[in-house]
Amino acid sequence: MKLEQTPTGFTLSLNGRTILDHSGTSPAIFVGYGEERMDMYRGNFDIEDYVIERRGLAHAQIEGNRVLLSDAAGLPARLILKVVENAIEFEANDPKLNRLWIRIKADEDEHVWGGGEQMSYFDMRGRRFPLWTSEPGVGRDPASEITFKANVKDKAGGDYFNTNYPQPTYVSSALYALHVDTAAYSVFDFRQKAFHEIEIWAIPDRLELFAATTFVELVEALSLRFGRQPPLPDWVYNGAIIGLKDGENSFARLDVIRNAGVQVSALWCEDWVGLRQTSFGSRLFWDWQANETRYPGLRQKIGELHESGIHFMGYVNPYLCVDGPLFQVAEKAGYFATDGAGKTALVDFGEFDCGVVDFTNEAAADWFAEEIIGKNMLDFGLSGWMADFGEYLPIDVHLSNGIDAKLMHNAWPTLWAEVNAKAVASRDKTSAALFFMRAGFTGVQKHCPLLWGGDQSVDFSRHDGLVTVICGALSSGLLGNAYHHSDIGGYTSLFGNVRTPELLMRWAEMAAFTPVMRTHEGNRPRENVQIDQDPDVLSHFARMTRIYRHLAPYLKSLSVEAVERGLPVQRPLFLHHQQDRQTYTIQDSYLYGADMLVAPVWQAAKEERAVYLPQGERWVHVWTGEEFKGGAEIQIAAPLGQPPVFYRAGCAQEALFAGLRDI
Repeated sequence: MKLEQTPTGFTLSLNGRTILDHSGTSPAIFVGYGEERMDMYRGNFDIEDYVIERRGLAHAQIEGNRVLLSDAAGLPARLILKVVENAIEFEANDPKLNRLWIRIKADEDEHVWGGGEQMSYFDMRGRRFPLWTSEPGVGRDPASEITFKANVKDKAGGDYFNTNYPQPTYVSSALYALHVDTAAYSVFDFRQKAFHEIEIWAIPDRLELFAATTFVELVEALSLRFGRQPPLPDWVYNGAIIGLKDGENSFARLDVIRNAGVQVSALWCEDWVGLRQTSFGSRLFWDWQANETRYPGLRQKIGELHESGIHFMGYVNPYLCVDGPLFQVAEKAGYFATDGAGKTALVDFGEFDCGVVDFTNEAAADWFAEEIIGKNMLDFGLSGWMADFGEYLPIDVHLSNGIDAKLMHNAWPTLWAEVNAKAVASRDKTSAALFFMRAGFTGVQKHCPLLWGGDQSVDFSRHDGLVTVICGALSSGLLGNAYHHSDIGGYTSLFGNVRTPELLMRWAEMAAFTPVMRTHEGNRPRENVQIDQDPDVLSHFARMTRIYRHLAPYLKSLSVEAVERGLPVQRPLFLHHQQDRQTYTIQDSYLYGADMLVAPVWQAAKEERAVYLPQGERWVHVWTGEEFKGGAEIQIAAPLGQPPVFYRAGCAQEALFAGLRDI
C-alpha cells in the first residue's frame, strides 16, 4: 500500500489502485456518534439509529505511516490512521466517537460480492446491506403475503438483506478484497457510483486489504486469513443424510428408504432429545442428551446402524430449557449469561424459556464442549449434528468477559463454532465427525466444517426458496467457506404454504451436485410431503443419490482443493472465467469445481431454462452428450430428472461425467 500527501488531504493506494481519496472538500473519512435502538424478538431485530453527529474530518496531516485527522488545521486529531502492511489501524483520540464512515473509491462498472452469506443478491452493487446476524425471516420479501403475515403474527417476516451469517468482507471485480476487523453492527452501502460507503457502529481495530491478479488467488488469500475447513469425512460420500424426526419409527422408515434404492450415509434425528408441541409446530426438547422415551435403546441402535455402514447424527444449540435437568447443573455452576440483577437471563423461544450458556466464560465453554458434546454426543455414538441458533445472543444480557452484548452478538456464532470444534478435536475426530451451522461471522471458517443455508420456505419463492441457497453458497464460498448445503425441500411451512412433490424433486436435483445431500422433514412434517410418502419422489430421490455417489471421486478431489487452496466446492462462474464479464452477475447457476456447470431449475412448472455458458470453452450437456460453444445463453430442455448440467469438453473427469447418462 502507498500513502501519499495531497495539497488538500491524502490518497491511499493498493497495487496502484486508489482506495481512499480524502480531501477537505470531499472527505473519505467521517466520524461521529449515535444512539441506537435495538429490539430483539425471537432472533428477529428491529434496529434504528439516531445520529447525533456525522462530520467529515477536513484536515489531514501525514507523519510517516500515520494520518492525523481533525476537524480543521490547528485542532487536535480526533482519529489517527496507521498504515501497516496491508491494513489500516484506527485509533480514536476522541472518547465519545462510536460511529465511523469510510468511503472507498469505486469504478462505475465495478461489481462486489461477499458480505458473508447473502441469500437474495450475489452481486451487492446498487444495494445497502446491514451486517448483523439474525433470523433471516419468513419469506424475506416485504411485498409478499407470507412475509406480511409473519410480521403481523410474530414480527418474523424479514427482508432481503437479513442473514444468519453476515461478515464485513467484500470481494471486488477490481481484483481486491476488503475486510473490516470488527464485531460491531456495520453496513455495506454499494448504492453510489463513485464510492462504496462502510458504516461501523464503533471504531474498528483494522481495515484489511487484499490484492491479487486472479479471483482464484484472492479466494486463496481470504481462506488463509479466515481459516480453512478439514476434508469431508469419508462416510459422507456414501450417499444422502436422511433427516427423520419420528422417534423410534425413524429406523423402520429408513429401512423402507434404503430398500427403495436410496444411497444413505447417515440417519439424522433432530428429535433424539425428545419433542415438545408448540403453536409453531413440533419443537425439540432443548436438553442435550438422549431421550429414552422417544428413542428407547438408542445407543444400541446407533451401534447397529454403524455395523450396516450408516452413521447417526443429532442436534444441539447453546441454550438449555428451564424444565430440563441440565439447566439446574449449569445454573448451579454459574455458566449462564445474566440479567441486570445478576440472575440467570431467560430467553423466550416461543412457549418455553431457556438460559444462555456464556461462552465468554472459559469454564462454561469447556463444560459444554466436554460434558454435552463430548460425553452426551460423541461418546454416545453420534457422528455429527446440526449446531443451531448461533445468531440468538440477546443484546441485553451480561457476559463473563464484561463486553457489551451488542458488541458480542455478531461474534457469538464464531464462539459457538469454536466450542463444537474443540469437542470434536478432543476426541480426535476433526476429519471424522461433521457438524453444520447456519449462523456465522468472521472466523467461523476456522472452526465450522460445513454451512447450511438456514430455514428456507418450502417453495420456489425468489427471496426464500430454492434459488436462495445457490446465492448463499456462492457468497460465503468466496470468503473461505468451502462446503455449503441446504435442507432438501426447505424447512418453513406456515400459513398454508406446503411442499409439492415437484419442489422436493427439483431441490434433490440441485443437492446431488453439492458437497452434502441432506433431507429435512421441516417444521410441520405431517402437513408436508416427505421423500418416503410419494413413490415418484422416492424413486427420483434414489436416482439423485446414485448420481451424488457416482460423483464421489470428483467431490473428493474438490475436498482436497478446499484443504490445500481454500477453494469452495460450489463456485461462481467468474472464478475460472474472469475475462468473461457476462458471468459477474449470474447467481442462479454455479461451477461445481472447475469442470462442471450446474443450473438448477428453481421455478415451478418449468421444463426448460436459459443457461449462460462461459466463453473460451466447449460445454457438453451431461444427459445428451451434445456440445455447445461457450459465450452465449442457450435454452435447454430440463424435464424432471435432467437438471441442466454441463462439463468442459476434454476435462480430466470427462469419462466420469459421461457415465452419468447411464444412471
